[in-house]
Order: sequence, then structure tokens, then C-alpha cells
Amino acid sequence: MTSYTPKNILITGAAGFIASHVANRLVRSYPDYKIVVLDKLDYCSNLKNLNPSRSSPNFKFVKGDIGSADLVNYLLITENIDTIMHFAAQTHVDNSFGNSFEFTKNNIYGTHVLLEACKVTRGQIRRFIHVSTDEVYGETEEDAVVGNHEASQLLPTNPYSATKAGAEMLVMAYGRSYGLPVITTRGNNVYGPNQFPEKLIPKFILLAMRGQPLPIHGDGSNVRSYLYCEDVAEAFEVVLHKGEVGHVYNIGTKKERRVNDVARDVCNLFNIDPESSIKFVENRPFNDQRYFLDDEKLKCLGWSEKTTWQEGLKKTMEWYTSNPDWWGDVSGALLPHPRMLMMPGGVEKVVDVPENVQSDSPHAAVNSSQFQKVVPAAKTSTNSATKPSFKFLIYGKTGWIGGLLGKLCEKQGIQYEYGKGRLEDRSSIVADIKNVKPTHVFNAAGVTGRPNVDWCESHKPETIRTNVSGTLTLADVCRDQGILVINFATGCIFEYDAAHPEGSGIGFLEEDTPNFTGSFYSKTKAMVEELLKEYDNVCTLRVRMPISSDLNNPRNFVTKIARYDKVVNIPNSMTILDELLPISIEMAKRNLKGIWNFTNPGVVSHNEVLELYKQYINPEFKWKNFTLEEQAQVIVAPRSNNELDTSKLKKEFPELLSIKESLVKNLLAIHGTLLFNYFRALHTGCVQ
Repeated sequence: MTSYTPKNILITGAAGFIASHVANRLVRSYPDYKIVVLDKLDYCSNLKNLNPSRSSPNFKFVKGDIGSADLVNYLLITENIDTIMHFAAQTHVDNSFGNSFEFTKNNIYGTHVLLEACKVTRGQIRRFIHVSTDEVYGETEEDAVVGNHEASQLLPTNPYSATKAGAEMLVMAYGRSYGLPVITTRGNNVYGPNQFPEKLIPKFILLAMRGQPLPIHGDGSNVRSYLYCEDVAEAFEVVLHKGEVGHVYNIGTKKERRVNDVARDVCNLFNIDPESSIKFVENRPFNDQRYFLDDEKLKCLGWSEKTTWQEGLKKTMEWYTSNPDWWGDVSGALLPHPRMLMMPGGVEKVVDVPENVQSDSPHAAVNSSQFQKVVPAAKTSTNSATKPSFKFLIYGKTGWIGGLLGKLCEKQGIQYEYGKGRLEDRSSIVADIKNVKPTHVFNAAGVTGRPNVDWCESHKPETIRTNVSGTLTLADVCRDQGILVINFATGCIFEYDAAHPEGSGIGFLEEDTPNFTGSFYSKTKAMVEELLKEYDNVCTLRVRMPISSDLNNPRNFVTKIARYDKVVNIPNSMTILDELLPISIEMAKRNLKGIWNFTNPGVVSHNEVLELYKQYINPEFKWKNFTLEEQAQVIVAPRSNNELDTSKLKKEFPELLSIKESLVKNLLAIHGTLLFNYFRALHTGCVQ
């Protein structure tokens, strides 16, 4: 790995929070580097943040705006700048809703000015490090166990993150079009000394110092990852010297905390009672539930998080208690819902939304015990006198099965809510159950790997965390509460053997011991199934190669093998979700327990599936076969092939169709829909 050595660095926005720590670190550690800092001294900047560097001979401060092309061009030439670290930006999400043009002006136009100035220097700039944010990825799935990696799609959800994503596109374009040596970073939440108290942690600390309530937006279940400022400054030092041109680097941590927990930790530092000090207020608009990053790429450069949460929070508290007047009068920023109005002449004014204003919006104030109601009570209470009342708590909201379960509950008028807690976090599961008060819990959360189970081979701790630790934690908490768990497991824990040969019609029974450990995914599922036998409140459903009438879902087995270049032709048990998911709800109502082979009776070969696909969906479809031995050359982990005995399930639900009957029924339904859409388009003249 070639190390880069800069000579003259321009740091924009260096009187702000993060950039000041980076500038001070570089000035202190590299006396041979000339550090020129440019800042317009906006409301969240403070020249005092740069006090450690101001007397150093290799430091120079310039007050100015990155939007001034003449100033930027002048600095690049006269200071012979070869490296730019671009931090300057409007960053407070709340402000972006009321003054989004200011964010466009600073974050997009300002970045464009810098890039254009670099272009005209014709090769003078050897590094352009653009500082972005984790928010450009959008909201992370609540049950995701792996964070967004650098190649993930950008899906910003608010004006701030949209402008940062837009700026990234310009940076990338200038890298491609003009060969500008660009590097982009995307970071988690940063905390520590010198931060303007519009941000959560300094705001809570200053309020606690004043003996005032700590306002939490919504129910406080939002999850964030926090990094201490010195660790982040070190990360930028590493990216500066070791980062590769054209690459993106996430600066993050896998350690997450709910806003509720942050508030409680601050209360504990000040020895005050959280119950009386925390105040739940109206949620802010579009308050994303979670951001989560994969930071492995940066770690490969040699960086690692060094400051623990407890240590960093204590250091931050000590700094604010020692410097209570650092920012002057910030009482406006400490209000529950401040709105920063940029006034003419550079004067800022802070106003607050009155707390007694009634709101009819979906973001109306809630307390910690309120969750999103997916099915309003009015829809489910009409027959409460004649029907037993059920309420389901479902884990796996963003997954395929979890999403389908919610739709089924809505269709059947069953009250349900999706869990907000992480399965491996016992306290969050307890909180979910306390708030939702479910009659049953459905666990459709789990790690199967993307794009397939081979992912689990290289992510074993993450797989264990959810598939084993998380599932056991959920079962244990529910047992304490006397609640039945319907746990969606897998039948991919068996393979054909001498006692159950392929084509014999002899399937594996529920009480049989798993004999397939070829993949790490299957190994974890077999392990947790064995342990769950000790819990008398669990109904384990062994799903295999799930199929539904939604051929747009890439997890659908029909869709999956139809996209393969080559297919192994072997018979397997499979699960038709359209038929079996309603049965899972009925099993909950009947309080059935134990292990169940949750597939349609019989087996169907992969060629038979594709023949039916060709017959009913795509007459032009073609495919090729290859052997298990040839397949082994292109996959990381072996695959399970087996037949499960469904006598137990068939006895409980005699109407259950065989796999071939159910498959034809669902493909016919899809075929009918396709024909209907075609003739409707033909009738309206829309067929081309």
C-alpha cells in the first residue's frame, strides 16, 4: 500500500466541530505540513475551536465562503494547495426542512465551486477528500445485521442528505470526467468537545447541567451509532495518507444506541433520575429509525475505534462542565424543537414551536409506550364480542416472510405491530413486549445471506448473533412472559442419506436429528433448533425453498432458479407461502407447539419447476443442467437437498395441497393475471 504525503492542505469548515479536531491533529502531528483553514464562521463554527493551532507556524486561518470562486482560486494558487479536505457544509437535518435552499447553496454549489477551482489548476491537486454522511444511504432496515457498505445504493430521505448525495455525484463526476483524485468518506454520528449543542449529546449534557428536562423526539427508539471525535480525526488522518483515489470509505462503528439509552446514560453521569428528567415530545419530521454502516474497508487501512462509549461520554461531559459558556447564549438551541432562521446580514434567530399546539399530523407527540399501529383498533374491534382477540408482534418487518405476515394480518383484521428491538438485545425485546402486549410473537427475522447463504461463510459472527443468540433471546423473554413464539426456521438441515434416499418417498420426520452441516447457515439453524426444544413456548416451522405468487421477489425460489445460467436437477420439498403462511396464523390461534415440517407434501424436481414456469409464464424460457459436482465448483458452501415428511402437518390441516398441485395453482393464478393485464392493455391500445 503506497502512502501519500501532502505538503499544503486546505481544510474547509475547519472552525466547525469535526474539522477543527482534524485540523488540530494534523497541525500538531505533522509540523512539515502547511495547514490552511477556510471558514465563514457560521452559527455552528467557533474560532476558539482552533485555539490549539493558532500559534503554530504551519497554521493559517482565512475567513471566507467556499461559494466565493475568486477566493477559492486565489487560495489554491497562492498557497500552492495540493490537498483539499472538504468539511464545510450545513449539517443540521432539522434546519434543512425549513431552509433547504441554504443547504443546496452550501453543500452542492459550494462543493461545485471547489471542484471547478481544482479543475482549472490543471493537475496541482493531488487529493480531494470529500466529507459526506451516512444519511445518504437512507434508513437502514431495522433487522439488518450488516451495515451499508460503500457500494450500497444512495437513498437520501431528507433535504440535508439529498444535498450531500448530490454533492457526492458532482465529486464522482469530476473524478471520472477530469481525472480529479477524489476520495469520499461517509461517517456516523460524531460527539465530543467543541460541538454546537443543536446536536443530541451536547444538548442533553447542557440541559442536564441546567437541571432542565431532556426532550426526546417520538418514543426514543431511534437507533444511532456514535463515534468519539478523536477517533474520527484519526480516521481522516488514515484516509489522507492511505486512502485510495476513487474510493469511498465509511467511518463508523457497529455499536448502536437508542436515543432513550443515550439520555439515560447522560442522566446517570449527572446522578439524576431518568424517569423524572426525560420528557417525550412530538417527533421531528421524517426521523429515520436507524443508520448502520459497514466499516470493514476502513479497518483494512489500519484504523480502529479506540474510545469506548463510557470513556468518550465522560470526557465530553467534563469538557462541557469546564466550558459552559463556550458557545455563549445557546438557550434557543436547547429548546425541544428549535428552528434556525437565517436572517439578512448573517444574523441567526432561533424560535420554537409552542408545545401546546395541537397536531393532527402522523408525527403527533407520543410517549415511550406508544408504537405504530399498523391496523387501527377501529378495524379490529367490531367483532370483539364474538371473536377471540389476537394481537401479533412480528419480527422481520423488512424481510419477505415478515412483510407477507403483516399483509395477511391486515387482510384478516388481526391487530399487529412490528418489533423495533434487535433480537440479540434483551432489553429492547422486553420493551417491545411491554409496549405492544401481544398474544403471540412471530419471528421471521434471520440471516440467510445476500445474495445467498455463501455470505454466511465469511460473516459467521453476524450469522450467530441473529440466528442463534437473537432467536434464543426472543424465546427466553417470551417464555418469561408466557407468550407463544411462532419461529420460522428452515428444513435445510437435512440431506438425502441411506435411510432417506432420493426418490424413495421416505422423508425426514420432525424428531429426526439434522444430518446436514455443509453450510454455516444450516449449522446455526440446526444448532438453535436443538436448543429451542428446551422451550415449551415455541412452535418451530421448517420452511424450505419458499415460493410465492410474487415472481418479482428475488427470494422466490422460482424466480431465483429461473435466473440461474445452470440448474441442478434434484427433487426437494418446498413451501408455497400463499398456502402455508395463512396456516401459520391458524397454528398461532390454535397455540400449536413443537417442531413442524412446514412444506407442502411431496417433492418436486427443479426441472419440473422450470417446466411449469415455461408452460405458464414464459414459453420462450430455456435452461441448462449441470451436476452437483459441477455446482460445487461455483459455490462456496454445499446446498441441502431433501424430502421432509409432512404427515404431522397434513393431519392437522387435511386441506393442504401437495407441492405440485399448489405450485400449479399459484402459477395458474400468475398466468391469469398476466393474460388479464395483456388483454386489458390490448383493449386500451397500450400494447406496443
